[in-house]
Amino acid sequence: MSKRRVAILISGRGSNMESLIAAAKTSDFPAEIALVLSNRPDAPGLASAKAQGIATAAVDHKIHAGRASFEGSMQKMLEAHRIDFICLAGFMRLLTESFVNHWAGRMINIHPALLPAFPGLHTHERALKEGVKLHGCTVHYVVPEMDAGPIIAQAAVSVRDDDTPETLGRRVLAQEHVIYPLALRLACSGALRIEGGRVYGGGGADGALVSPAA
Repeated sequence: MSKRRVAILISGRGSNMESLIAAAKTSDFPAEIALVLSNRPDAPGLASAKAQGIATAAVDHKIHAGRASFEGSMQKMLEAHRIDFICLAGFMRLLTESFVNHWAGRMINIHPALLPAFPGLHTHERALKEGVKLHGCTVHYVVPEMDAGPIIAQAAVSVRDDDTPETLGRRVLAQEHVIYPLALRLACSGALRIEGGRVYGGGGADGALVSPAA
């Protein structure tokens, strides 16, 4: 089986990166983690990936004149490592429409909410403020509009009466570590197709993998 070469883009410690690396070590996984790339040279996740024998690189956004220059350097690094597919894992930079369109159908992200609810930041605080009873996380294809791409997988957790953003966030993060590797497996195995803004294949009618509520 020819495995797809995946780059994981991070900005920090990369906890989702760790779950993807662990999953890709199994012999039947359809992808290999070929590169961990960060926009921050001091990102702790780089050291962790390097210790596991994975190629790492940093493209410091601060030394570039703008997003186009930064992404141009990043693209050259991705090409040098013959990358086929990108996973965003806590990558805290907005990407240009040009870059996103270049990787259309080959770049996925995980978001700590049940999209389309609560796009953007501070999702756990907002979920508690709105009084929702279910919260969770979503893996989706990346499109130019933030947090709006076709959904591959979702996992739900129950919101408890005594939850804080921190306690809720920890349970959501545990589910992120479950569904992100599953979504990457589906995306790289050829099991999915996108039609009309929806993902089909690999699960229910809409392709979603829904983890049990926790």
